[in-house]
Amino acid sequence: MTAALETRDLIKRYVNVVAADGVSLAVEPGQVYGLLGPNGAGKSTVIRCCLGYLRPTSGSTLIRVTGSPSLGNDVRNPRLRCRVGYLPGDLRLEPRMTGRQITAFHVSLRKAYGAPVGEVDVDRLAARLDLDLSRRFATLSKGNRQKVGVLLALLGQPDLLVLDEPTTGLDPLVQDVVLDLIREHRARGAAILLSTHILAEAEAIADRVGVLSRGRLVTDRAVSDLMATARQHLVVTLRTSPHDGDLRTVPGVVSASRVAEAETDGAETLSITVEGSARALFDRLVPFGIERIRSEQTELDEVFHASVEEGAA
Repeated sequence: MTAALETRDLIKRYVNVVAADGVSLAVEPGQVYGLLGPNGAGKSTVIRCCLGYLRPTSGSTLIRVTGSPSLGNDVRNPRLRCRVGYLPGDLRLEPRMTGRQITAFHVSLRKAYGAPVGEVDVDRLAARLDLDLSRRFATLSKGNRQKVGVLLALLGQPDLLVLDEPTTGLDPLVQDVVLDLIREHRARGAAILLSTHILAEAEAIADRVGVLSRGRLVTDRAVSDLMATARQHLVVTLRTSPHDGDLRTVPGVVSASRVAEAETDGAETLSITVEGSARALFDRLVPFGIERIRSEQTELDEVFHASVEEGAA
């Protein structure tokens, strides 16, 4: 499948700082690519180079719109740009304008270049995001400003979405709404590049994950591949006690040991590390009565930190 967004050996250098160091990645239609990394890793630099806001020192970036090859791949072409939804990490809009005025301006701009968008789309998205468009942008809270940015990025059913930290400043319920909207766009075939430092968010929505460290892409793998090898650290409370030594024979179990917790009525708590799927472990534990399961570490957490340490070496 032809990628909707692609970078090849992308380098962006500022005097003594290399913000992007040979980054090559591809985002296909119908895919969410999660770009992970700590603050300063180069995520926003890569995004800005892809969208033409920064000129790469070397390397290349390509954007392709499915079904409209005549538009080329120059993101500065306004007809192509109207097929790309972008949420910057540092959203800045006219503070004196209301949300309704801001969205009306963007609707008229997109319509002028052929994007299928109207006020119905604005009202539908505002309702989903619980956003009051009558207030001036300057008076909005950080979360509501972010909602305006999300709404603008999603206008016109874009073929490519580029979202820089889209859930920043949003409460958990609205975060879920935003992730649902992203899933809906993926389901209709949009390509989505999403930068985040929230591991659980990437795990919940991304199909593929790239980890940036000091400008270098140190991991680029399908989430399913990461999950197949990543370790889970579980604390499991059972009604009756199994032999923890027997659990080490279960496929995927790396270690199992008793936890010193207050136990009653014969219940026992175990700390178990599993590599990959925990299905075989749970099948073994069911006869002992699973009372509670607590995950001590996100599955992607170790992969992320190991990748960052590798990039820093």
